[in-house]
Amino acid sequence: MKGILISLLFISQLTFAQRLKKADRKIVEDLKRNIGYLADDKLEGRRAGTPGEKLAYEYISNQFKSAGLEPKGENGYYLQEFEINDGKQINPGTLFRVNETALYPGKDFIPLAFSPNSPLIEAAVAVSLSEKGVPWFKDLDPVLENNQNNPHFDLEQYIKIEASQAAQKGARALVLYNTSNIPDKISFEKKDRSPAAPIPVLYLTKTAKEKYFKDESATYDVKIKVDIGESKRTGHNVVGYINNNASSTVIIGAHYDHLGYGEDGNSMLHTGERLIHNGADDNASGTAALIELANLLSKAKAKDNNYLFIAFSGEELGLFGSKYFTEHPTIDLANTNYMINMDMVGRLNDSSKTLTIGGYGTSPVWSSALYSEKKIPFTIKIDSSGTGPSDHTSFYRKDIPVLFFFTGIHSDYHKPTDDANKINYTGEMRIIRYIYGLIGNLNSIGKISFTKTREQPSSSPSRFSVTLGIMPDYTFSGTGVRVDGVSDGRPAQKAGLKTGDIITQLGDFHVSSLENYMEALSKFKKGDSTKVKIKRGNEEKLFDISF
Repeated sequence: MKGILISLLFISQLTFAQRLKKADRKIVEDLKRNIGYLADDKLEGRRAGTPGEKLAYEYISNQFKSAGLEPKGENGYYLQEFEINDGKQINPGTLFRVNETALYPGKDFIPLAFSPNSPLIEAAVAVSLSEKGVPWFKDLDPVLENNQNNPHFDLEQYIKIEASQAAQKGARALVLYNTSNIPDKISFEKKDRSPAAPIPVLYLTKTAKEKYFKDESATYDVKIKVDIGESKRTGHNVVGYINNNASSTVIIGAHYDHLGYGEDGNSMLHTGERLIHNGADDNASGTAALIELANLLSKAKAKDNNYLFIAFSGEELGLFGSKYFTEHPTIDLANTNYMINMDMVGRLNDSSKTLTIGGYGTSPVWSSALYSEKKIPFTIKIDSSGTGPSDHTSFYRKDIPVLFFFTGIHSDYHKPTDDANKINYTGEMRIIRYIYGLIGNLNSIGKISFTKTREQPSSSPSRFSVTLGIMPDYTFSGTGVRVDGVSDGRPAQKAGLKTGDIITQLGDFHVSSLENYMEALSKFKKGDSTKVKIKRGNEEKLFDISF
């Protein structure tokens, strides 16, 4: 019976495929080829700034060239480079020796990310003594025991205060360890941007403490050197252009980067396995649609707009590529008509046939334009906001009307199981046809007007019961969290926060990075009130916040 059912399903699919027009069958085959390549294991998940990203941008560049697109990146090429500040890294010069035995960074010890770089420190020390001119050792057990039921205890801030006090008393370094069974969750926080402590601060693992410093009254010869540097990589947008010598330009975009092996902590796989995240739907599907629309529009009669095609990188890190492009455009953004963004358009459900279109409220034109086709082969679900967790947000912030096409979250989202064999190729073809028809219908109506909409948060982590209602600037590399947008009617807007403010403290928690901002936010619940400290220009301001 199972074999019969499989055969019937195959015949049904084959019959449906045979009903497609020749041009539509070609689009389906193109999608299979392009998604198949971009989601192949050899690209290792297309993480921004990696060899896998290079294979992807070379492939996309060749597809743009084949479609007849002019290079519109930088210096006559398709590529536009941008820097990704990846935070901090432990450089090879970092060392910790005990009686000439080398300890291994990451295994036996870590320098904390807010440690200053130091010259070589050589001293004879006893763990139990705190003498001037030598490193001091401190057990975190007592403070963890005393604060294990205190949800507002900030261990990082405690350590910083301890380091400052130890330095004032003549310590040359502070070495922490934890003999309790209470987890301390201390790690090298590469995104930490807080000011450097006055002396190096290192954390010794429980195993290393027992192995190398078991006798706390003994004297040990130690050598310590901290060398922390910046970790940077380069992302690449791919930009192609159809020049119709028109007065306005339509921008069509999709991000092509994905998660690699999940190194940036954005995987939904929590087993600790190092697996390739191929990102067939997210967002090889959108990139393949971008390539297909380039092929279609290069031959189209709709010539009243120019067309700029951008494959963005760095989207998964926080819209790096699109934000960089809007700050360093290769065309005059003032002449942009509207922007279309396609992110995860490969999983149209054959039952519900629902396509979500965001940005509905960014122009009064959309209310009629989206329904101008006589036969729409799916149900349209509208989202009015011009912002959200994808690249159209960067263009909305430049007062450009946007549309965001999306077929929905699924169980393979940000997991290694998002593979090419799960794509609904015929469904994606129909979405491409719909967008192509929409662009054609808008061809002759001139430059459309822009309207502001409500702000939508870039993400809604389930562990948070409250939100400030800001959109953070993920590309900001200074200390604190820079506000890139403020949602109407939410706590931040009610308190008086503005775009451009830099949040430096939330309640008792000092904010140096997005990571510890989110950690601080998770400590509050609905109904709580606290204060938020911000930097606005050269001024510091304090606001009352109610969640």
